[in-house]
Amino acid sequence: MGEEQKLCGIVLCLRLNKIKPYLGIVCLQFGYAGLYIITMVSLKHGMSHYVLSVYRHVAATVVIAPFALVLERKTRPKLTLPVFLRIFVLAFLEPVLDQNFYYVGMKYTSATFASATVNILPAVTFILALIFRLETVNLKKLHSVAKVVGTVITVSGAMVMTLYKGPIINFIKTHSAIHHGTTDASTDQHWAMGTLLLLGSVCGWACFFILQTMTLKIYPAELSLTALICLMGLVENAAVALVMERDMSAWKVGFDSRLLAAAYSGVVCSGIAYYVQGVVIKERGPVFVTSFSPLCMIITAALGSIILAEQAHLGSIIGAILIVFGLYTVVWGKSKDPPKSTKAELTDEKDGLQLQELPITDNTKSVPGYGNGNYGVHDVKISAESPL
Repeated sequence: MGEEQKLCGIVLCLRLNKIKPYLGIVCLQFGYAGLYIITMVSLKHGMSHYVLSVYRHVAATVVIAPFALVLERKTRPKLTLPVFLRIFVLAFLEPVLDQNFYYVGMKYTSATFASATVNILPAVTFILALIFRLETVNLKKLHSVAKVVGTVITVSGAMVMTLYKGPIINFIKTHSAIHHGTTDASTDQHWAMGTLLLLGSVCGWACFFILQTMTLKIYPAELSLTALICLMGLVENAAVALVMERDMSAWKVGFDSRLLAAAYSGVVCSGIAYYVQGVVIKERGPVFVTSFSPLCMIITAALGSIILAEQAHLGSIIGAILIVFGLYTVVWGKSKDPPKSTKAELTDEKDGLQLQELPITDNTKSVPGYGNGNYGVHDVKISAESPL
């Protein structure tokens, strides 16, 4: 009976390890969906998005910095001037430009629309990667064509969401709303501007990924780089907020939605999210993580309809469907790309086998007295040809 219990325990552990990446990435999408809802509520209650960005990076720096100091204390490279300048630009692209554009765009549109717009991020990043030669395309191969076609479909979906609003589609009828009238007025008056700001936010985020990839090549310390970006983002956001927010009362936070939004976005979406993504990417690869991003849009739409009483428009639904379809086409094409590291490893292994399996030919020259116990001289010749 004891052996059967041990066997059942082993089987259960194996199954849990198998589904652990799925649970982790799904929980992460719920975490991002919660960010959209909580941030939307805090903005509707009058919190400044400039102040929110500052407090978010205060929380993120406090969470990430201790791990970076402890875990990378022996492997952290020296911080040179070129690296510092790149970190300065990285902090401007994502913590300052991306997040402030995103918060205003979400305030002018809706949390559901904002989460749907983020789905064009892989396509924009792919285009920039082609420009900077970080990505290659061979139109003779199906997966390369899929990446191009998927990018075109994704951008088309974003254009539909931008240019066509359409009638209101009510999936869930709710009578209780939080600032219902304010949401409708804001949506009607600022929808186009909010959409442009969201697209600008996505472009800033995509540029951040490209520059981050280049920076990691000369500063290969992920946690330390993240902590430095959060710290520099805190400094830059504080400078921008002090200029834009002259009223010091905007900096006041209590035990309300403002404090919750700052703590939640910093700890969950800038702290825990990095760790979960790193673990899942290490085990299943980045394609696995990317393929779950549309789930966040679905969760946000459901929560937005229930909690914020948001109304979806036909243009947003059509554009979201195109974005999801194009996104999965790009992801499928990327999944067929052979990893560069795998190629290098195969080459190294092949070269190693060639060195280990070189045939040795022994040619014995007879000398007088060989049969009397005097052994001949062996000429060892190494063939240049490998069995591989």
